[in-house]
Amino acid sequence: MAHSGVRRGRYPFDDRAHAMQPLFEYRREFAGYDTRVLELEGDGTPLVFFHGFSDSADTWRHTLDLLGRHDRRAIAVDLPGFATAARLRPGLVLPQLDAFAAGVLATFGEEKPVVVGNSLGGCVALRLGERAGGRLSGVVAVAPAGLDMAGWFSLIERDVVLRALLASPVPVPPRVLRAMVGRIYRFLAFADPTRVEAKVIASFASHHADRATVARYMDTGRRMIPELRDPFDLPRIAPPVLLVWGDRDRLVFSSGAQRVIDALPGTRLELFEGCGHCPQIEAAGRFAALLEEFADAPAAAL
Repeated sequence: MAHSGVRRGRYPFDDRAHAMQPLFEYRREFAGYDTRVLELEGDGTPLVFFHGFSDSADTWRHTLDLLGRHDRRAIAVDLPGFATAARLRPGLVLPQLDAFAAGVLATFGEEKPVVVGNSLGGCVALRLGERAGGRLSGVVAVAPAGLDMAGWFSLIERDVVLRALLASPVPVPPRVLRAMVGRIYRFLAFADPTRVEAKVIASFASHHADRATVARYMDTGRRMIPELRDPFDLPRIAPPVLLVWGDRDRLVFSSGAQRVIDALPGTRLELFEGCGHCPQIEAAGRFAALLEEFADAPAAAL
């Protein structure tokens, strides 16, 4: 029988004696938005990954690496407006992301993927569950935006160094800008910034190439704030839902999970101790194993 609440425990991810599935990277268009795709060609229920605000598909590389050792089928994409994807159009942001997500889903035909999203991507995943739930096997929302959110955007905007760099009348060297972006990311997104690999920070910062890009991301954040105040019609979500949260998330508080559980009593919550906003990075092995369990039998896993 389905149950709700918090389950804690270890999910060992044993990758011994498994061949590595190669990760392909290419360009593709969904709903009129050109973007980058990272794909594993494997077996089983497909997994579709959406990243968070100002992030990229690269945030899922740890997860994809582990899933590739188990011959899992998965794709991750850059959302419109971020990283290497086409820019957002004027107007509301979430409906554009909804259309993009629906376009990605359409490419699977009669198959029913599990959609996985972190932060803004978690919001997109839940909204896809509302609109196309019958075509999904499940929804995994990792610290989804639009629930009990901290004033994360205000924290970023008030950063003294960021404000000075964006207002500077002289050109800012890219390495200086990337270092600043990496510093903010490291201390806001993770429970223990000292344990995050430098290459993870560098990957995130690499998509903030210049002041114009950072300013555009900031503008997108301002546009989205009103939309994220009440973005869900949770009772409309049809497929099984798995919530994943770090208990030390500074950006989206785990208390917001109760809203989903109240609306969808079969919802399962996995609270990762000692993790921040990105469990897929801070606890990659446990996270990947949890996805495999859920994707193999999402209804039975509840």
